[in-house]
Amino acid sequence: MQNLSWFNKMMFFFNIVLTVLTVVGYALPFLAPKTFPLLSVLTLFLPMMLIINVLFFIYWGIQFKRQILLSSVVLLLGITFINKFYKFTSPDFTLEKTDLKVMSYNVRLFNKFEWSDKKTVPIEISDFVKLKNPDILCIQEFSNAAEFDYSYFPYKFILSKGNKIKTGQAIFSNFKIINSGEIVFPDSDNNVVFADLKREKDTIRVYNMHLQSISITPEVNELNDDIQGIDQSKSERMIKRMSKAFKKQQQQAEILMEHKNNCLYPVIICGDMNNSAFSYVYRIIRGDLQDSFAVAGNGFGKSYDFKYYPARIDYIFADKKFLVKHFDNFPEIVDSDHFPIFTVLTPANVE
Repeated sequence: MQNLSWFNKMMFFFNIVLTVLTVVGYALPFLAPKTFPLLSVLTLFLPMMLIINVLFFIYWGIQFKRQILLSSVVLLLGITFINKFYKFTSPDFTLEKTDLKVMSYNVRLFNKFEWSDKKTVPIEISDFVKLKNPDILCIQEFSNAAEFDYSYFPYKFILSKGNKIKTGQAIFSNFKIINSGEIVFPDSDNNVVFADLKREKDTIRVYNMHLQSISITPEVNELNDDIQGIDQSKSERMIKRMSKAFKKQQQQAEILMEHKNNCLYPVIICGDMNNSAFSYVYRIIRGDLQDSFAVAGNGFGKSYDFKYYPARIDYIFADKKFLVKHFDNFPEIVDSDHFPIFTVLTPANVE
């Protein structure tokens, strides 16, 4: 420290603070939000903290300073977290007839309330789905009032609620649906729908989830115009709201997992989890399943249209009886506040 300039001493102090926050972030997937609701908010910022740690690593490395060891240690400790945030390469694959193509997409009611000026959103989404031609399509925030063509899917399960405008979740399939249902969450409009699909001699259960929203979109829109515009009271309200949402998400994840653990079939869990891959909820839901992005993705896997941050809050988890061959996200498809995600699975040992 004595050989550091005053500026580098200040930078090292910030580096130490960042290290402490990052290590706390590493522990959060193992700390229940019901017990530590305020700390859970840190999970949203862990990817940004990892990026800043990389910048510190480069900063000290250029100067050949031994302070680089601090960033080196914290990055090594978080190597598994980095893999959930960014994938440097994805495996090559060849599409086979036996492969299973799965897509998940939160369509934001097909622009029913005109958040976008585009009048052709339902048609554009329909055309995109036809282009990718998934065998299984899970849609969150589905509206059967929209002009979305799903007639080319022979089987479907749509669960919609509401009076004037019905909204909900939907599962479309090229395989016969032999059973379907809903998992109801207490004190919430969110839910999970599921369907058992018969594929030749095999049966696969597909869950389509939409967990509690943390409701940051209005605040983000205000930030877009004036990043200094959020006052302390507004920030406090936002943090309290997110903390409450995380506690609800924990309850919802536990209900979903209890249902899934009683299932006798290989499962695929798709949908909008409204939380990051560094959260307690992610760890609970993923369990012994495969995160298709972590296995076969590339880049950030961005699935939510957040201006300042490559947010990944939508997932496709696959049973280990499947081999994950490919994963893709489509941030160029701006027809919702979410982006579609797509994976290719091959049955390894499905019964």
